[in-house]
Amino acid sequence: MATVTNPAPAQAARLFPRLMDKHGRAITDLRISITDRCNYKCVYCRTGNQGALYSELPLAEYLRMARVFTGLGIEKIRITGGEPLLRHDVVEFVRELSKLRTLDGEPLDLAVTTNGHLLAELAGPLKQAGLRRVTVSMDAVDAERFSKITRVPNGFQAVQAGVRAAKKAGLEPVKINCVLLRGFNDDQLVDFAKFARAEGVVVRFIEFMPLEEDRMWSPEVVVTLDEIVKTISAWKPLVEVPHGASETARRYTFEDGVGEIGIIAPVSHPFCGHCSRVRLTPDGKIRTCLFSVLNHDLAGVMRRSTDEHVADYIRGVVHKKEARHHIGEPGFQPPSRTMVHIGG
Repeated sequence: MATVTNPAPAQAARLFPRLMDKHGRAITDLRISITDRCNYKCVYCRTGNQGALYSELPLAEYLRMARVFTGLGIEKIRITGGEPLLRHDVVEFVRELSKLRTLDGEPLDLAVTTNGHLLAELAGPLKQAGLRRVTVSMDAVDAERFSKITRVPNGFQAVQAGVRAAKKAGLEPVKINCVLLRGFNDDQLVDFAKFARAEGVVVRFIEFMPLEEDRMWSPEVVVTLDEIVKTISAWKPLVEVPHGASETARRYTFEDGVGEIGIIAPVSHPFCGHCSRVRLTPDGKIRTCLFSVLNHDLAGVMRRSTDEHVADYIRGVVHKKEARHHIGEPGFQPPSRTMVHIGG
């Protein structure tokens, strides 16, 4: 990776106080989007006309940001995109991140969210580099429907191979994220439940949020948590299991304990009150909420500042983190970027 000016040491200095916003929430999770390029054009996310809009940073610059954030109490880092596995040096980036330690001296919890298309060949090297877990975005469990959604032929076979390679490499629990849209793929609920049980993965359904490029979201398209539980339970009863306060997903298993279903319900059951995460965009902007209308130029600050000044800037931005989103409320203002250009 390219060198950077004023690099921080592998063990970041303790830059107390730990990150906390004005609402009293400790911020311990960082999501770093390293590209807004994607080799899929999923119909609920992309118009199919726009490509990447923002410049990518050298991975060494993301690494310096991660070091400073870790010195402020970050414990989990998730690498996202776009499609992060398109970055040719992503394995080396994971290797460098794995050298960082939390303020308690523990390794970071490193994860990646990917569409899985390139995962079969990269799962082993990523695991060896220090990655712990992987989440695969997958919105259908049959090849024909999958191709219609992604607008990529033969993608399903590649992703299924990637999921199995991730399990073989020990990147577990392997999680599958499925965005549900009414009248689009909600008829696949039971098929996904069967997939979770057969493949030994955690399938997580996500309520559709207004983050797509063509701005076609409406409340009527959202398939809610309660509907999901009812539909799957009609096939096999679901049993809710405990989950952490800051976890985004409600968790369920089946009466026989085989398979796990998660439901991320930011529309019908918001979890903003326990939010512990912030995001970095591909061009190095901090976003304190998916639905922020502001970007905070960390990359620009970093290039002219010491790590201590960068830490002060981060504290100031995080302190002003929004209390919650306002999806579906009168006067709701869509975020200034769509999901693919923010980072999942």
